[in-house]
Amino acid sequence: MAIDYAAVFQALPGAVALLSVDLVFVDANLAFLSQAGRSRDQVVGRYLFDAFPANPGDPGASGARNLEASLRRVLLTREADTMALQRYDVESAERDGRWEERYWSPVNAPAFAPDGRIAVLIHRVEEVTELLRATGRAGGERNLEAELYSRMRELHQVNERLRKAHAREREVALALQRAMLPVPAPVGPHQVAVRYRPAVGSLNVCGDWYDLVRLVDGDRIAVAVGDVVGHGLEAAGVMGQLRSALSATSRVAKGPAQALEVLGRYAHSVEGAQSTSAVTVFIDWDHHTLTYSSAGHPPPVLLRGAGGADLLDRATDPPLDAAPEPRTRPEATVTFTEGDTLVLYTDGLIERRYQDIDTGLDRLVESLEAGRHITSPEALADAVLSDMLPAEGMTDDTALVVVRL
Repeated sequence: MAIDYAAVFQALPGAVALLSVDLVFVDANLAFLSQAGRSRDQVVGRYLFDAFPANPGDPGASGARNLEASLRRVLLTREADTMALQRYDVESAERDGRWEERYWSPVNAPAFAPDGRIAVLIHRVEEVTELLRATGRAGGERNLEAELYSRMRELHQVNERLRKAHAREREVALALQRAMLPVPAPVGPHQVAVRYRPAVGSLNVCGDWYDLVRLVDGDRIAVAVGDVVGHGLEAAGVMGQLRSALSATSRVAKGPAQALEVLGRYAHSVEGAQSTSAVTVFIDWDHHTLTYSSAGHPPPVLLRGAGGADLLDRATDPPLDAAPEPRTRPEATVTFTEGDTLVLYTDGLIERRYQDIDTGLDRLVESLEAGRHITSPEALADAVLSDMLPAEGMTDDTALVVVRL
């Protein structure tokens, strides 16, 4: 017997709505519409927080903010998220401007398309307002409803104080990031673009870094990116130490392999530097060569102006402190022509959960080849980030350097 799943969805005794990844209502069953006091026309096709805005008369209301945060977590982690009990007032369907105090128990979960993308978000919600009121009356003791309302108001006030404290903390973090990852100094006539994007929920500081160093002889620079495991101020502190050490070492090293070898020895003495990856490329415009070495880092890409793209993966070694004893690291050299583009990045640009890293590398090469006509490194960097990074944000930080050769 064929099952009409659309009819089953409408007949579900629980209140369920389906949302697009842009948080627009795709569908809602009868139980959901009944609990919300809305018709299908008032819900389906509308943005979630247009259909159900926060109560403007309660500046401390956090229900809408908490619900959006939960849905963003589901998009980011691709896993279900069970929310704590929420107060989320609803405007009366009969009287505009009148808001009814309501309490809900929500669960949000992803539903996947055959290609692995999130097709829709399932928003299951149970209203518990009447249950709380009934429980408060049945006890014959203190009014549970009044107690709950009081606790919720206190929670709103605490959330607001935390929000302000977090905003101040972000200001400090941004100042630290600007100090550690300044806009690089001009490198002669050469065009360079750098980008950094933090992970969702981080303080805007991380263990990813980039660096450009003018070398002492000839028309040469060293460009590098690296990635310290972890997020937050501790990882940023380790990042600052390693970035500064590599910057200094590159100025006196014979080549990138020696620079990473010395940095690896230094990393052994830095707490928190375990499993750090880095790649550095010495660009020589006098001889039109790129000499590179990688310590466990994704390969740079050389986008050829005449067509095609090469992964610079012939000098790859384990991360900085992986070997128990210092060892000579490999390096390789390739030639370039005027109009080629060199791209370095950290793994946040290409790695995704449930996806092979080779898929991410293929997508990056496709994005670069699609942007081959873009001559400005600034514009190309923006185009690549737009293509590669999900709209809902990343779980890992991303650094990107684009050099026009």
